[in-house]
Amino acid sequence: MSRRCDRNRNRSKRRAIYCPIHGCYLDSVSQKYRIYADKLGQLYQRFSSQRNASLLIGKYTTVPLKAEWLEAFWCQECQQRNWYYIRHFDDGRYEISLAPRELWQQVTKLIDSQVHGSMGDFTRMNARL
Repeated sequence: MSRRCDRNRNRSKRRAIYCPIHGCYLDSVSQKYRIYADKLGQLYQRFSSQRNASLLIGKYTTVPLKAEWLEAFWCQECQQRNWYYIRHFDDGRYEISLAPRELWQQVTKLIDSQVHGSMGDFTRMNARL
């Protein structure tokens, strides 16, 4: 039987995010940057049916992905800061990998500027930055 003070302890625990190279605990040094999907293919990879994915894209132009984000971490062994792509699963596990450059467009909610013909030159130039 556990003591009452142990049962009522609701203190948050550290996230179990470890360096993929050294295996040491990573300290977060930035906020979470949520990832947004704006194409059917991006959503179809995450949903079981193509119908659900096409309904979401039809209703919203961008859909936030709840369990995926980019975040910067500091590794004590590497002595450097790196940006990682984090996926959080329902069972509490985290999958971590170095953030590819293509994900930054999904993070900032930018839609490809080449698609929109009505966009002006100034706006198109600033969107590429």
